[in-house]
Amino acid sequence: MWDIAFAFANILALICWTALIALPRWPALLAAVLYLGIGLLCLAYVIGLLGILSGGLDPVGGNGSGLDFGSIEGVRSIFASDGGVTVGWIHYLAFDLFVGLWIARDADAKGFSRILQAPILLATFFAGPLGLLVWLGVRERRARASGRWQ
Repeated sequence: MWDIAFAFANILALICWTALIALPRWPALLAAVLYLGIGLLCLAYVIGLLGILSGGLDPVGGNGSGLDFGSIEGVRSIFASDGGVTVGWIHYLAFDLFVGLWIARDADAKGFSRILQAPILLATFFAGPLGLLVWLGVRERRARASGRWQ
């Protein structure tokens, strides 16, 4: 079951990233990335998380103590199960795609070319915070020049 959820999430994210980077940014496309892409990833995350927390789908925590985010060992035990890895991965996919969508919309609004956006979006796809950091650096000058920090 977790293999199927993992594969589905990866395929969905890849389709959305490809559309976001390569296709014209029609309102319908952006809505599809937001609601069908990010929304479905969030739904899969919530279902997986609730299933893990309830113990019905692949309880994590090794010793039965539940989730422990307060130590490296606790976090390692969460990711020691297929369910923990899958739910964690879906978390990354959903948030990175949301950040990529925000970058694309913000870049379009500020008049950045798609050629400049593409490597930043790819960096966000492959290493989320790296792409976000690059975008924040690139956008700052233009945002300041336009008098808008939004």
